[in-house]
Amino acid sequence: MANVEHLALLKRGRGTWAEWRSQQAQVNPDLSEAVLPNVDLSEAALQGANLRGANLSQAMLSGANLRGANLSNAILVGAVFIDANLTTAELIGADLSEANLRGADLSTAKLVGTTLVEANLRSADLSHANLSGANLRRADLRRAHFIAAQLIRTNFSAAILLNAHLNQAILHKANLSEATLVGAYLYQSDCYQANLSHAHLHGAYLVGANLNEADCYRTDFRWANLSKASLCGANLVEANLRGANLSRADLRGANLQGADLTQTQLEQANLDGSILPDGNRPMKL
Repeated sequence: MANVEHLALLKRGRGTWAEWRSQQAQVNPDLSEAVLPNVDLSEAALQGANLRGANLSQAMLSGANLRGANLSNAILVGAVFIDANLTTAELIGADLSEANLRGADLSTAKLVGTTLVEANLRSADLSHANLSGANLRRADLRRAHFIAAQLIRTNFSAAILLNAHLNQAILHKANLSEATLVGAYLYQSDCYQANLSHAHLHGAYLVGANLNEADCYRTDFRWANLSKASLCGANLVEANLRGANLSRADLRGANLQGADLTQTQLEQANLDGSILPDGNRPMKL
């Protein structure tokens, strides 16, 4: 439960709260399980605060400093965190459905199992964050940064990842079905057994990516750069690879039946044991 004194100070307004925090910088406020829907905490100093299980639905937290705060299991539906500082914050199991986190800094934050359905994370920084098991279905992730993020079993189905940065991200068994990744950067990303069926990766940059055993059924890879990528055992049935660069890619055992390889670059690609669009296997020299 929240500390009664801390909660009373917060409710007196930003001026009182800011003065107390400046005087008691060593104190981590305890606002756990506080019920504060629709509260205006814009630019509030909440660094290190305990907000575990708090109800901040529809709250205004734009520009707030929540660095290192604990928001695990908090109800944050529709809350506004535009340009907020959430670095190293814990949001494990929190509900951020339809929340606005545009431009927020969530680098190194813990969002394991967090719900971010239809959330706005445009241009947000989630570099090195842990979103394993998080649900970002239909989220707006345009130009968001997931560099070296942990995205194991994360649900990105039908999400918009236009020009997003996922370089060196770990996407083991992630669900990216029907996601829009046009122009996205996935350099050396690890998409082992990821579901990319019906996803749109037109012009995406996947140099050195690992798509071993990934499901790429009817995935759109037109003009994408997959050079030096590993697609061992990948399901590329009916994938659109028109104009894609697969030079030096490892396609051993991949299923390319029905795939469109028009103008696809396959120089020095390893196709041993793969199934080609015509259903045949490549001849060994």
